[in-house]
Amino acid sequence: MDNAEEDAVQLHGDEEIIEVIDLNDTEQTPDDLADEFEDVDFSDAGNQDLDDEGWETEDEMGAEQDDSELTFSKHTGSVFCISLDPVMNNLAITGGEDDKAYVWSVANGEVLFECTGHKDSVTCAGFSHDSKLVSSGDMSGLIKVWKIETKEEIWSFEVGDLEWLQWHPGALVLLAGTADGNVWMWKIPSGECKTFQGPNCQATSGKILPDGKRMMVGYEDGTLRLWDLKQGNAIHVIKGHDGHQGPLTSIECNKDGTLVLTGSVDGQAKLVNTSTGKVLGSFSVGNSEVKSAVEEQDSNSVESVGFCNVLPLIAVAYLDGTLAIYDLSTQNLRHRCKHEVGIVNLQWEDESAFVATCNLGGAVTLWDARSGNMVSEYRGHSAEILDFTLNREGSIAVTAGGDHKAKVFCLQRPDR
Repeated sequence: MDNAEEDAVQLHGDEEIIEVIDLNDTEQTPDDLADEFEDVDFSDAGNQDLDDEGWETEDEMGAEQDDSELTFSKHTGSVFCISLDPVMNNLAITGGEDDKAYVWSVANGEVLFECTGHKDSVTCAGFSHDSKLVSSGDMSGLIKVWKIETKEEIWSFEVGDLEWLQWHPGALVLLAGTADGNVWMWKIPSGECKTFQGPNCQATSGKILPDGKRMMVGYEDGTLRLWDLKQGNAIHVIKGHDGHQGPLTSIECNKDGTLVLTGSVDGQAKLVNTSTGKVLGSFSVGNSEVKSAVEEQDSNSVESVGFCNVLPLIAVAYLDGTLAIYDLSTQNLRHRCKHEVGIVNLQWEDESAFVATCNLGGAVTLWDARSGNMVSEYRGHSAEILDFTLNREGSIAVTAGGDHKAKVFCLQRPDR
Protein backbone atom coordinates (compact mmCIF):
# COMPACT_ATOMS: atom_id res chain seq x y z
CA MET A 1 0.00 0.00 0.00
CA ASP A 2 1.20 3.51 -0.83
CA ASN A 3 2.32 5.44 2.29
CA ALA A 4 2.53 8.78 0.45
CA GLU A 5 -0.92 9.82 1.69
CA GLU A 6 -2.59 8.98 4.99
CA ASP A 7 -5.71 10.06 6.91
CA ALA A 8 -5.93 10.74 10.60
CA VAL A 9 -9.24 10.95 12.43
CA GLN A 10 -8.96 12.95 15.63
CA LEU A 11 -11.68 13.41 18.25
CA HIS A 12 -12.15 16.80 19.91
CA GLY A 13 -14.86 16.67 22.54
CA ASP A 14 -18.03 15.35 20.97
CA GLU A 15 -17.06 16.47 17.51
CA GLU A 16 -15.29 14.27 15.01
CA ILE A 17 -12.80 16.13 12.85
CA ILE A 18 -11.51 14.47 9.71
CA GLU A 19 -7.99 15.75 9.26
CA VAL A 20 -6.31 15.07 5.95
CA ILE A 21 -2.54 14.77 6.26
CA ASP A 22 -0.49 14.84 3.06
CA LEU A 23 2.87 13.12 3.66
CA ASN A 24 3.85 13.33 0.01
CA ASP A 25 6.46 16.10 -0.17
CA THR A 26 7.04 15.84 -3.91
CA GLU A 27 4.24 16.42 -6.37
CA GLN A 28 4.10 14.01 -9.28
CA THR A 29 3.95 15.32 -12.82
CA PRO A 30 1.99 13.60 -15.61
CA ASP A 31 5.36 12.28 -16.88
CA ASP A 32 6.01 10.72 -13.49
CA LEU A 33 2.59 9.08 -13.54
CA ALA A 34 3.17 7.81 -17.07
CA ASP A 35 6.49 6.31 -15.96
CA GLU A 36 4.61 4.25 -13.37
CA PHE A 37 3.18 2.16 -16.19
CA GLU A 38 6.46 1.41 -17.97
CA ASP A 39 7.06 -1.79 -15.99
CA VAL A 40 3.46 -2.90 -15.47
CA ASP A 41 3.05 -6.52 -16.53
CA PHE A 42 0.37 -6.13 -19.21
CA SER A 43 -0.82 -9.24 -21.01
CA ASP A 44 -2.20 -8.42 -24.44
CA ALA A 45 -4.90 -7.27 -26.71
CA GLY A 46 -6.49 -4.53 -31.17
CA ASN A 47 -9.02 0.48 -36.28
CA GLN A 48 -11.38 2.50 -38.87
CA ASP A 49 -12.56 5.75 -40.60
CA LEU A 50 -14.53 8.92 -40.06
CA ASP A 51 -16.98 11.50 -41.28
CA ASP A 52 -17.88 15.16 -40.62
CA GLU A 53 -20.30 18.07 -40.23
CA GLY A 54 -23.53 19.31 -38.62
CA TRP A 55 -24.78 21.81 -36.03
CA GLU A 56 -27.40 24.39 -35.16
CA THR A 57 -27.09 27.43 -32.91
CA GLU A 58 -30.78 27.82 -31.98
CA ASP A 59 -33.18 25.24 -30.68
CA GLU A 60 -36.55 24.90 -32.38
CA MET A 61 -38.78 24.67 -29.35
CA GLY A 62 -41.14 27.49 -30.28
CA ALA A 63 -42.28 29.47 -27.27
CA GLU A 64 -40.48 27.13 -24.84
CA GLN A 65 -37.93 28.84 -22.60
CA ASP A 66 -34.39 28.37 -23.88
CA ASP A 67 -31.56 29.91 -21.85
CA SER A 68 -28.80 28.15 -23.79
CA GLU A 69 -26.15 29.95 -25.81
CA LEU A 70 -25.82 27.13 -28.33
CA THR A 71 -27.62 23.94 -29.30
CA PHE A 72 -25.89 20.96 -30.89
CA SER A 73 -28.48 19.04 -32.94
CA LYS A 74 -26.51 16.48 -34.91
CA HIS A 75 -27.70 13.44 -32.90
CA THR A 76 -30.89 11.65 -33.96
CA GLY A 77 -31.48 9.92 -30.62
CA SER A 78 -31.07 10.67 -26.93
CA VAL A 79 -27.65 12.06 -26.01
CA PHE A 80 -26.34 9.92 -23.15
CA CYS A 81 -22.92 11.34 -22.31
CA ILE A 82 -20.85 14.49 -22.68
CA SER A 83 -17.27 15.48 -21.77
CA LEU A 84 -15.05 18.52 -22.23
CA ASP A 85 -11.39 18.36 -23.21
CA PRO A 86 -9.37 19.01 -20.01
CA VAL A 87 -6.62 21.22 -21.49
CA MET A 88 -8.48 24.00 -23.32
CA ASN A 89 -12.10 23.20 -22.43
CA ASN A 90 -13.08 24.20 -25.98
CA LEU A 91 -14.01 20.79 -27.41
CA ALA A 92 -16.85 18.51 -26.37
CA ILE A 93 -17.57 14.89 -27.19
CA THR A 94 -21.11 13.53 -27.08
CA GLY A 95 -22.37 9.97 -27.42
CA GLY A 96 -25.91 8.96 -28.25
CA GLU A 97 -28.67 6.45 -28.83
CA ASP A 98 -28.02 6.79 -32.58
CA ASP A 99 -24.81 4.71 -32.18
CA LYS A 100 -22.72 7.80 -32.87
CA ALA A 101 -20.26 10.09 -31.10
CA TYR A 102 -19.20 13.55 -32.24
CA VAL A 103 -16.28 15.77 -31.31
CA TRP A 104 -17.37 19.40 -31.67
CA SER A 105 -16.56 22.99 -30.71
CA VAL A 106 -18.44 24.48 -27.76
CA ALA A 107 -17.82 27.97 -29.22
CA ASN A 108 -19.77 27.48 -32.47
CA GLY A 109 -21.06 23.89 -32.53
CA GLU A 110 -18.92 22.95 -35.52
CA VAL A 111 -18.21 19.22 -35.83
CA LEU A 112 -14.50 18.38 -35.78
CA PHE A 113 -15.17 14.73 -36.64
CA GLU A 114 -17.56 11.84 -36.08
CA CYS A 115 -16.51 8.71 -34.21
CA THR A 116 -17.90 6.16 -36.65
CA GLY A 117 -18.34 2.41 -36.58
CA HIS A 118 -20.25 1.83 -33.35
CA LYS A 119 -22.99 -0.81 -33.36
CA ASP A 120 -24.95 0.19 -30.23
CA SER A 121 -25.76 3.30 -28.20
CA VAL A 122 -22.62 5.25 -27.29
CA THR A 123 -22.84 5.65 -23.52
CA CYS A 124 -19.23 6.52 -22.61
CA ALA A 125 -16.95 9.16 -24.12
CA GLY A 126 -14.02 11.22 -22.86
CA PHE A 127 -10.68 12.89 -23.51
CA SER A 128 -7.21 11.78 -22.44
CA HIS A 129 -5.46 13.95 -19.83
CA ASP A 130 -3.48 15.79 -22.54
CA SER A 131 -6.53 16.28 -24.81
CA LYS A 132 -4.72 14.55 -27.68
CA LEU A 133 -6.88 11.43 -27.75
CA VAL A 134 -10.59 10.78 -27.32
CA SER A 135 -12.41 7.55 -26.52
CA SER A 136 -15.94 6.36 -27.34
CA GLY A 137 -17.58 3.23 -26.01
CA ASP A 138 -20.95 1.65 -26.81
CA MET A 139 -23.25 -0.53 -24.74
CA SER A 140 -22.19 -3.71 -26.55
CA GLY A 141 -18.62 -3.18 -25.38
CA LEU A 142 -16.97 -1.83 -28.54
CA ILE A 143 -14.39 0.79 -27.50
CA LYS A 144 -12.57 3.07 -29.93
CA VAL A 145 -9.80 5.62 -29.47
CA TRP A 146 -9.22 8.51 -31.90
CA LYS A 147 -6.33 10.91 -32.42
CA ILE A 148 -7.82 14.40 -32.43
CA GLU A 149 -5.09 16.04 -34.53
CA THR A 150 -5.48 13.62 -37.44
CA LYS A 151 -9.14 12.66 -36.76
CA GLU A 152 -8.15 9.02 -37.19
CA GLU A 153 -9.08 5.95 -35.21
CA ILE A 154 -5.88 4.54 -33.70
CA TRP A 155 -7.15 1.67 -31.55
CA SER A 156 -10.24 -0.41 -30.85
CA PHE A 157 -11.15 -3.34 -28.63
CA GLU A 158 -14.30 -5.25 -27.72
CA VAL A 159 -15.23 -6.29 -24.18
CA GLY A 160 -18.49 -7.47 -22.63
CA ASP A 161 -21.38 -5.07 -21.99
CA LEU A 162 -19.78 -1.75 -21.01
CA GLU A 163 -20.62 -0.03 -17.71
CA TRP A 164 -18.07 2.82 -17.64
CA LEU A 165 -14.93 4.08 -19.36
CA GLN A 166 -12.30 6.37 -17.85
CA TRP A 167 -8.92 7.80 -18.82
CA HIS A 168 -5.98 7.75 -16.42
CA PRO A 169 -5.29 11.27 -15.02
CA GLY A 170 -1.65 11.37 -16.11
CA ALA A 171 -0.88 8.63 -18.64
CA LEU A 172 -2.26 7.37 -21.96
CA VAL A 173 -3.98 4.51 -20.17
CA LEU A 174 -7.68 3.70 -20.51
CA LEU A 175 -9.79 1.75 -18.00
CA ALA A 176 -13.24 0.21 -18.38
CA GLY A 177 -15.72 -1.63 -16.15
CA THR A 178 -17.96 -4.32 -17.61
CA ALA A 179 -21.13 -6.22 -16.77
CA ASP A 180 -19.21 -9.42 -15.95
CA GLY A 181 -17.44 -7.65 -13.06
CA ASN A 182 -14.07 -7.24 -14.76
CA VAL A 183 -12.12 -4.00 -14.97
CA TRP A 184 -9.83 -3.68 -18.00
CA MET A 185 -6.74 -1.47 -18.30
CA TRP A 186 -4.98 -0.77 -21.61
CA LYS A 187 -1.92 1.17 -22.68
CA ILE A 188 -2.91 3.29 -25.68
CA PRO A 189 -2.20 2.87 -28.54
CA SER A 190 -0.19 -0.36 -28.04
CA GLY A 191 -3.19 -2.15 -26.53
CA GLU A 192 -1.18 -3.95 -23.84
CA CYS A 193 -3.82 -5.17 -21.42
CA LYS A 194 -4.35 -6.02 -17.77
CA THR A 195 -7.58 -7.13 -16.04
CA PHE A 196 -8.81 -6.84 -12.46
CA GLN A 197 -11.30 -9.56 -11.60
CA GLY A 198 -14.16 -8.60 -9.32
CA PRO A 199 -17.14 -10.59 -8.05
CA ASN A 200 -19.46 -12.19 -10.61
CA CYS A 201 -21.62 -9.09 -10.96
CA GLN A 202 -21.47 -5.74 -12.76
CA ALA A 203 -18.61 -3.31 -12.08
CA THR A 204 -21.06 -0.39 -11.97
CA SER A 205 -18.77 2.53 -11.01
CA GLY A 206 -15.08 3.34 -11.00
CA LYS A 207 -12.79 6.19 -10.00
CA ILE A 208 -9.02 6.45 -10.52
CA LEU A 209 -7.46 8.28 -7.57
CA PRO A 210 -5.32 11.40 -8.16
CA ASP A 211 -2.06 9.56 -7.40
CA GLY A 212 -2.72 7.52 -10.55
CA LYS A 213 -1.73 4.32 -8.72
CA ARG A 214 -5.06 3.24 -7.20
CA MET A 215 -8.64 2.86 -8.36
CA MET A 216 -11.85 2.47 -6.35
CA VAL A 217 -14.45 0.25 -8.03
CA GLY A 218 -18.04 -0.32 -6.92
CA TYR A 219 -20.08 -3.36 -7.87
CA GLU A 220 -23.70 -4.40 -8.29
CA ASP A 221 -23.65 -6.40 -5.03
CA GLY A 222 -22.74 -3.26 -3.04
CA THR A 223 -19.08 -4.12 -2.47
CA LEU A 224 -16.17 -1.73 -2.98
CA ARG A 225 -12.64 -2.70 -3.97
CA LEU A 226 -9.60 -0.44 -3.90
CA TRP A 227 -7.20 -1.77 -6.54
CA ASP A 228 -3.44 -1.29 -6.88
CA LEU A 229 -3.11 -0.60 -10.61
CA LYS A 230 0.55 -1.60 -10.78
CA GLN A 231 0.45 -4.79 -8.72
CA GLY A 232 -3.05 -5.81 -9.78
CA ASN A 233 -4.23 -6.73 -6.28
CA ALA A 234 -7.12 -5.45 -4.18
CA ILE A 235 -5.73 -3.32 -1.33
CA HIS A 236 -9.08 -3.11 0.49
CA VAL A 237 -12.43 -4.87 0.08
CA ILE A 238 -15.41 -3.18 1.75
CA LYS A 239 -18.52 -5.36 2.01
CA GLY A 240 -21.24 -6.62 4.31
CA HIS A 241 -22.38 -4.12 6.93
CA ASP A 242 -19.60 -1.68 5.95
CA GLY A 243 -20.45 -1.92 2.25
CA HIS A 244 -23.57 -0.82 0.40
CA GLN A 245 -26.74 -2.90 0.23
CA GLY A 246 -27.34 -2.22 -3.47
CA PRO A 247 -25.51 -1.39 -6.70
CA LEU A 248 -23.05 1.52 -6.65
CA THR A 249 -24.10 4.53 -8.72
CA SER A 250 -21.37 7.09 -8.08
CA ILE A 251 -17.81 7.37 -6.75
CA GLU A 252 -15.79 10.56 -6.24
CA CYS A 253 -12.64 11.41 -4.28
CA ASN A 254 -11.29 14.52 -2.60
CA LYS A 255 -8.47 16.50 -4.18
CA ASP A 256 -5.58 14.44 -2.77
CA GLY A 257 -7.34 11.08 -2.93
CA THR A 258 -7.27 10.42 0.82
CA LEU A 259 -11.07 10.21 1.01
CA VAL A 260 -13.62 8.60 -1.30
CA LEU A 261 -17.36 9.27 -1.30
CA THR A 262 -19.67 6.61 -2.71
CA GLY A 263 -23.39 6.52 -3.57
CA SER A 264 -25.78 3.62 -4.10
CA VAL A 265 -29.39 2.79 -4.95
CA ASP A 266 -29.67 1.80 -1.27
CA GLY A 267 -30.08 5.52 -0.45
CA GLN A 268 -26.74 5.73 1.36
CA ALA A 269 -23.57 7.70 0.71
CA LYS A 270 -20.43 6.45 2.44
CA LEU A 271 -17.16 8.19 3.27
CA VAL A 272 -14.11 5.92 3.01
CA ASN A 273 -10.51 6.44 4.14
CA THR A 274 -8.40 5.17 1.21
CA SER A 275 -5.34 4.47 3.39
CA THR A 276 -7.11 2.22 5.90
CA GLY A 277 -10.20 1.14 3.96
CA LYS A 278 -12.33 2.18 6.94
CA VAL A 279 -15.79 3.66 6.47
CA LEU A 280 -15.72 7.00 8.34
CA GLY A 281 -19.38 7.86 7.94
CA SER A 282 -22.71 7.12 6.24
CA PHE A 283 -25.14 9.75 4.97
CA SER A 284 -28.82 9.46 4.09
CA VAL A 285 -31.91 11.65 4.06
CA GLY A 286 -35.34 10.27 4.89
CA ASN A 287 -38.43 10.96 2.84
CA SER A 288 -41.16 12.91 4.61
CA GLU A 289 -43.92 10.82 3.03
CA VAL A 290 -44.81 7.41 4.43
CA LYS A 291 -43.70 4.78 1.92
CA SER A 292 -42.86 1.11 1.85
CA ALA A 293 -39.23 0.10 2.25
CA VAL A 294 -38.97 -0.79 -1.44
CA GLU A 295 -40.51 2.51 -2.58
CA GLU A 296 -38.28 4.42 -0.18
CA GLN A 297 -35.16 2.75 -1.53
CA ASP A 298 -36.21 3.29 -5.15
CA SER A 299 -37.19 6.93 -4.71
CA ASN A 300 -34.16 7.82 -2.63
CA SER A 301 -31.41 6.27 -4.71
CA VAL A 302 -28.19 8.30 -4.53
CA GLU A 303 -27.45 9.39 -8.10
CA SER A 304 -24.35 11.54 -7.66
CA VAL A 305 -21.83 12.63 -5.00
CA GLY A 306 -18.98 15.13 -4.78
CA PHE A 307 -16.44 17.00 -2.62
CA CYS A 308 -16.10 20.78 -2.41
CA ASN A 309 -12.48 21.83 -3.04
CA VAL A 310 -12.53 25.05 -1.00
CA LEU A 311 -14.63 24.21 2.08
CA PRO A 312 -15.07 20.99 4.13
CA LEU A 313 -18.39 20.19 2.46
CA ILE A 314 -19.79 17.26 0.49
CA ALA A 315 -22.89 17.04 -1.68
CA VAL A 316 -25.19 14.06 -2.23
CA ALA A 317 -27.90 14.09 -4.93
CA TYR A 318 -30.95 11.83 -4.67
CA LEU A 319 -33.47 10.55 -7.17
CA ASP A 320 -36.30 12.09 -5.10
CA GLY A 321 -34.92 15.56 -5.96
CA THR A 322 -33.00 16.24 -2.74
CA LEU A 323 -29.57 17.84 -2.91
CA ALA A 324 -28.06 17.35 0.55
CA ILE A 325 -25.05 19.44 1.66
CA TYR A 326 -23.16 17.90 4.59
CA ASP A 327 -20.43 19.32 6.79
CA LEU A 328 -17.45 16.99 6.38
CA SER A 329 -16.03 17.72 9.85
CA THR A 330 -19.17 17.01 11.87
CA GLN A 331 -20.99 14.88 9.25
CA ASN A 332 -24.12 16.91 9.99
CA LEU A 333 -26.68 17.84 7.34
CA ARG A 334 -26.15 21.53 6.60
CA HIS A 335 -28.68 22.21 3.83
CA ARG A 336 -31.44 20.29 2.07
CA CYS A 337 -32.00 21.80 -1.37
CA LYS A 338 -35.18 20.52 -3.02
CA HIS A 339 -35.79 19.99 -6.73
CA GLU A 340 -39.24 19.21 -8.08
CA VAL A 341 -37.87 16.19 -9.97
CA GLY A 342 -35.02 13.70 -9.59
CA ILE A 343 -31.41 14.83 -9.86
CA VAL A 344 -29.28 13.07 -12.47
CA ASN A 345 -25.84 14.50 -11.70
CA LEU A 346 -24.01 17.10 -9.63
CA GLN A 347 -20.67 18.88 -9.99
CA TRP A 348 -18.89 21.32 -7.71
CA GLU A 349 -17.13 24.29 -9.27
CA ASP A 350 -13.37 23.82 -8.91
CA GLU A 351 -12.60 26.98 -6.97
CA SER A 352 -15.82 27.96 -5.21
CA ALA A 353 -18.57 26.71 -2.93
CA PHE A 354 -21.10 26.65 -5.78
CA VAL A 355 -22.51 23.30 -6.87
CA ALA A 356 -24.46 22.68 -10.07
CA THR A 357 -27.04 19.96 -10.73
CA CYS A 358 -28.92 18.67 -13.75
CA ASN A 359 -32.29 16.96 -13.42
CA LEU A 360 -35.03 14.92 -15.04
CA GLY A 361 -37.00 18.12 -15.66
CA GLY A 362 -34.43 19.31 -18.19
CA ALA A 363 -32.93 22.09 -16.06
CA VAL A 364 -29.46 23.01 -14.81
CA THR A 365 -29.50 24.59 -11.36
CA LEU A 366 -26.72 26.41 -9.52
CA TRP A 367 -26.66 26.43 -5.70
CA ASP A 368 -24.62 28.30 -3.11
CA ALA A 369 -23.61 25.58 -0.64
CA ARG A 370 -22.81 28.15 2.06
CA SER A 371 -26.39 29.39 2.28
CA GLY A 372 -28.28 26.52 0.65
CA ASN A 373 -29.91 29.02 -1.73
CA MET A 374 -30.50 28.57 -5.43
CA VAL A 375 -28.40 31.07 -7.38
CA SER A 376 -29.83 30.49 -10.85
CA GLU A 377 -31.67 27.99 -13.05
CA TYR A 378 -31.31 27.34 -16.78
CA ARG A 379 -33.80 25.68 -19.09
CA GLY A 380 -33.86 24.79 -22.76
CA HIS A 381 -34.17 21.02 -23.02
CA SER A 382 -37.61 19.59 -23.82
CA ALA A 383 -36.75 16.30 -22.08
CA GLU A 384 -34.59 15.11 -19.19
CA ILE A 385 -30.90 16.00 -19.00
CA LEU A 386 -28.95 12.73 -18.96
CA ASP A 387 -25.44 14.08 -18.36
CA PHE A 388 -23.61 17.39 -17.96
CA THR A 389 -20.25 18.87 -17.05
CA LEU A 390 -18.81 22.28 -16.16
CA ASN A 391 -15.75 23.95 -17.62
CA ARG A 392 -12.77 24.70 -15.39
CA GLU A 393 -13.94 28.21 -14.46
CA GLY A 394 -17.50 27.13 -13.82
CA SER A 395 -18.64 29.69 -16.37
CA ILE A 396 -20.36 27.25 -18.75
CA ALA A 397 -22.28 24.01 -18.46
CA VAL A 398 -22.58 21.62 -21.39
CA THR A 399 -25.51 19.22 -21.27
CA ALA A 400 -26.71 16.03 -22.95
CA GLY A 401 -30.47 15.53 -23.27
CA GLY A 402 -33.16 12.99 -23.98
CA ASP A 403 -34.47 15.45 -26.61
CA HIS A 404 -31.59 14.45 -28.98
CA LYS A 405 -29.74 17.69 -28.21
CA ALA A 406 -26.64 18.91 -26.41
CA LYS A 407 -26.56 22.48 -25.16
CA VAL A 408 -24.12 25.08 -23.89
CA PHE A 409 -25.29 27.33 -21.02
CA CYS A 410 -23.45 30.36 -19.63
CA LEU A 411 -23.73 30.29 -15.84
CA GLN A 412 -24.21 33.59 -13.99
CA ARG A 413 -23.25 34.11 -10.35
CA PRO A 414 -23.49 37.14 -8.02
CA ASP A 415 -19.69 37.55 -8.02
CA ARG A 416 -19.44 37.63 -11.83
